[in-house]
Amino acid sequence: MTHLTRQRLRLLGTALAITAAWAAPALAKEKVDLLLRHGHVLTVDPSFSVRSAVAVRDGRIVAVGGEELADRYTADRTIDLAGRTLMPGFTDTHLHPKPMAPNDIAVQSAHSVAEVQDMLRKKAAQLGPGKWITGYGWQESNLAEKRNLTRADLDAATPDNPVMLVRAGAHSAVSNSAALKIAKIDRTTPDPKSGLIEHDAAGEPNGIIRERFDLVSAFIPTPSWESMRPAYIGWLKNILSLGITSFHDASGTIDDEPVGKGGAAGTDPGASWAGANMTFRRAREIYAEMGDQLPRITMYIIYPGAERLKAFPYHTGYGDEHVRLGAIGENAVDGGFTGPTAWLLADYKGQPGFRGKGRYTDAELQEMVDTSARLGWQMGLHCIGDAAIVQTIQAYDKALNAIPDPAHPMADRRWFTDHFTIMPPDATMATMKRDSIMIAQQPNFLYNLEDRYMQVLDDWRLAHNNPLTTPVKKFGLFMAFGSDNLPVNPFVGLYAAITRKGPSGQVHGADEAIPREDAIRMYTANGAYLSWEEKTKGTIEPGKLADLIVLPFDPLTASPETILAGQVDMTFLGGKLVFQR
Repeated sequence: MTHLTRQRLRLLGTALAITAAWAAPALAKEKVDLLLRHGHVLTVDPSFSVRSAVAVRDGRIVAVGGEELADRYTADRTIDLAGRTLMPGFTDTHLHPKPMAPNDIAVQSAHSVAEVQDMLRKKAAQLGPGKWITGYGWQESNLAEKRNLTRADLDAATPDNPVMLVRAGAHSAVSNSAALKIAKIDRTTPDPKSGLIEHDAAGEPNGIIRERFDLVSAFIPTPSWESMRPAYIGWLKNILSLGITSFHDASGTIDDEPVGKGGAAGTDPGASWAGANMTFRRAREIYAEMGDQLPRITMYIIYPGAERLKAFPYHTGYGDEHVRLGAIGENAVDGGFTGPTAWLLADYKGQPGFRGKGRYTDAELQEMVDTSARLGWQMGLHCIGDAAIVQTIQAYDKALNAIPDPAHPMADRRWFTDHFTIMPPDATMATMKRDSIMIAQQPNFLYNLEDRYMQVLDDWRLAHNNPLTTPVKKFGLFMAFGSDNLPVNPFVGLYAAITRKGPSGQVHGADEAIPREDAIRMYTANGAYLSWEEKTKGTIEPGKLADLIVLPFDPLTASPETILAGQVDMTFLGGKLVFQR
């Protein structure tokens, strides 16, 4: 071998070594924590694109694409979705955490009056005479008798224990004679402001009080927060099984904040005055310990009055990706149809002269809205009837156009009406469009409250209850979905939104139905937008939190009945598997 040949071989070897050195990094796979593949990935991005694989690292999505991701990434854990649907977790924009208290019965699961009575007898035997028995969630349409519970029903089972059972929706409750006696309510008791005491044919209270059942509940001993804290954590974990990875708590308070910084007068931080309710302070304490295991909260704050709100040092947006402050709400401008006392512009069907009730004078409502606006708060007030919506939008319009928000221009204030059950006049919706006022609605109400709507609404209002197409398509209003515990189940809301069917199978206002893609977006991306979190969650896109759910069916093509009965196979929070069926 000549010197020249040896030199050429050395040069060739060097070149090959250099090439290999450059090629090696290019062939190396990038490390991720989780790789989900072989799926039907509904990204809910602006074009609603569908992919098959997602890579996750440090709690966030790093790549979305096809099976080529397996060539680019190596993962600590790879899950073969085997064709199942992967989509963003649901954001429910209206929930009330309601774990069972020690004195509660599971009345929400009862299917007959006799079953309720059996529950009461067992609880009375457990607690002993004189102890209060409580419960939440009964609904006449779920009972075989298809009627409301009455005082007589409860008396027959528990004459020696005071009882109050709140109807699903929390706009009415039924009490027995022992409870009414404690509350000093009899045939001569006048209706309270914004409430109604029902009477039987003989003129005696029948046990039902609409809206103002605090007349009775004020006498019920409140369990301690310490006794209820584990139940709240259990409730939070349970909604992950429903695919809810974020929610807006519509009953938050600042009552246990320090006095002088927003707390209720006469209390110290964490005092029992706040009872067993979830407060902003308590939520932050729980999530500081176990936030990576629980759905993310945006907490409404019930308006505490001008002075306390001025003293509270924070406002909408304060917090982190686990717990943050949302709107002032859901302070009720009117009642609801579970009462029913929703405030309408027309008489209730078959009840001449009765249109429900409003809760505020115009001046009272304007004071709350103006004060909140000046302090930098988003607004999200409860208004169900069309008359209540008109009053609320008038108050919003005045404040939005008179009180600037240095942090947000008009189009980005993101104020919303909570519920928007009965469609208001066109002029009101035109004002909403002009002021960029949004809607947080519960499409499941159409399904769950079908019987009530059919009883009390005229034909036009029945067909346009919980409207979707008209406000969104005709007037261009922004809408996000929630459930308000009626029931806590996004699949019921999706079913009602795309079919407009109640349990009877009857379609109510087919022209108000929306496409499946729109319904899914309203229960995911739009909920994130309502709290200024659209850049961090709500869709499956790189950089966003890996809050994901796996379904055993495709909600874009499955039968409506499959959606209604839908269940979640897996729920991921920040890429961590927090529920698996």
